[in-house]
Amino acid sequence: MAQQDSMIEYGSRRVFITITAILCTLLEVVDTTVVNVALNDMRGNLGATVTEIAWVITAYAIGNVIVIPMTSWLANQFGRRNYFAVSIVVFTVCSFLCGNATSIWELVCFRLIQGIGGGALLATSQTIITEAYPPEKRSMAQGIYGMGVVVGPTLGPPLGGYLVYNYSWPYIFYINIPIGVIATLLTLQFVRNPNYGQKKAFRDIDFAGILLLAGAIGCLQFVLERGQDDDWFADTGITICTVVSFFCFFFFIWREWVFRDPIVNLRVLRNGNLRIGTLLTFILGFGLYGSTFIIPLYTQGTLGWTAEDAGLLLVPSALTTAVMMPLIGQALQKGIKQQYLVSGGMFLFFLFCMMFYYVLTPDTGGSAFFWMLIIRGVGMGMLFVPITSLSLSDLSGPDISQGVAFTGMTRQLGGSFGVALISTFMARRNQMHRVNLVSKLNVDDPVVQQRVLGLQHNYIAHGMSPDLALKTAYASLDMSITNQAGVLGYMDVFLYLGLLFLFCIPFILMVKNKQGGAPAAAGMH
Repeated sequence: MAQQDSMIEYGSRRVFITITAILCTLLEVVDTTVVNVALNDMRGNLGATVTEIAWVITAYAIGNVIVIPMTSWLANQFGRRNYFAVSIVVFTVCSFLCGNATSIWELVCFRLIQGIGGGALLATSQTIITEAYPPEKRSMAQGIYGMGVVVGPTLGPPLGGYLVYNYSWPYIFYINIPIGVIATLLTLQFVRNPNYGQKKAFRDIDFAGILLLAGAIGCLQFVLERGQDDDWFADTGITICTVVSFFCFFFFIWREWVFRDPIVNLRVLRNGNLRIGTLLTFILGFGLYGSTFIIPLYTQGTLGWTAEDAGLLLVPSALTTAVMMPLIGQALQKGIKQQYLVSGGMFLFFLFCMMFYYVLTPDTGGSAFFWMLIIRGVGMGMLFVPITSLSLSDLSGPDISQGVAFTGMTRQLGGSFGVALISTFMARRNQMHRVNLVSKLNVDDPVVQQRVLGLQHNYIAHGMSPDLALKTAYASLDMSITNQAGVLGYMDVFLYLGLLFLFCIPFILMVKNKQGGAPAAAGMH
């Protein structure tokens, strides 16, 4: 208790620590999505195939999820300030090396190391900002931290699109360098080391746990990232990685329960609020990263928007979330129960999905998305802070950093599961809808004949020969069917995603507060 209270900061020192944590959070989270819009430019410049260039994203994600569960142990082993500063330096140096990469596998290697540094930034930033605030103000602290986590993925695509369009793809990495330098200096000046335990002797380090965790998480992330592109279990590599991940998880859990100094303290999951919060964080990551993935895909693939325009579409939603975060933190401090706020956020996300479901067409106008994205922004703001507050409400001392590691890992894995499942579901639904639409077309149908004839005459009027115009007319009709099948697939995604969030609401309302419903923020002693 005394050790935890000794980490509370006041005045300008707390302000600088907060700024440092937000800068590092934005650095890491923005980098998960900023490269998406630059992949084509990278592929052309480095002479890579589509499969090879996908590793630029996969390698970073694998590095992220491997290191996040180990951040608490690493911070204790090397000192939080030292570990945090080194992680920033690793991330920043690798950003420079990524921008200067001359081959695809060189870039992939640097992205993996960058992801290892970035994972530490995400989890350690949350621990630092949580412990810097007194218990009664930690909901506000989580709101400030949450702005970076929720807004970051949204800012990535428009920022990446702007830099690629006006400069070149290396600048999406170079932009990290000045921010990284500032964050390193602030860390060395203001971040302190807690004294929660003695460093472990070399012989006491849980090397087996580290290897099992890296194998389990790394293989799982690979399966999720590459499964759809490699046709899942029809691919030998995906099957092998799935089996390896399963057995590594099994032996990792056994190892951490029986080893005297585990690298990940699974016993902290005995806390009921952390277990519930971890599950809710997974669902939050599923919806956050899933919707951030699917919306640009629809606007670029179906509506033909540029990457920059597709990214800018999400900015109002991100700004709304940023405004909501401190307000939700204040609401929690005033005693409003987390269950009510989370349920409200789940319902608003359901409403957002249903609105998207009803407005999607092959030519929906941009103005139709504004208010539904505002609703998404409000819903995300109502989800992140209460869920995080609930997860950490009964933890103290070193258990806070362990809880942060669990919630950070599950949020990232939730996003990976979301993108993987949505990609697979959409591909199969598109195929199903296409088959259904084609089955309803009859070349002898007068309506179909009239449509083809109209298209043929239009192409003839533009100088095509009758035979070529007829072939082009059928190709155009086939493209219309493909687009319509794609729209129906997107509609299915939003329908089921919305129903998932709606289904969770009754279970959230059944969660009971301890101590007669006292707000969790007040119980964080």
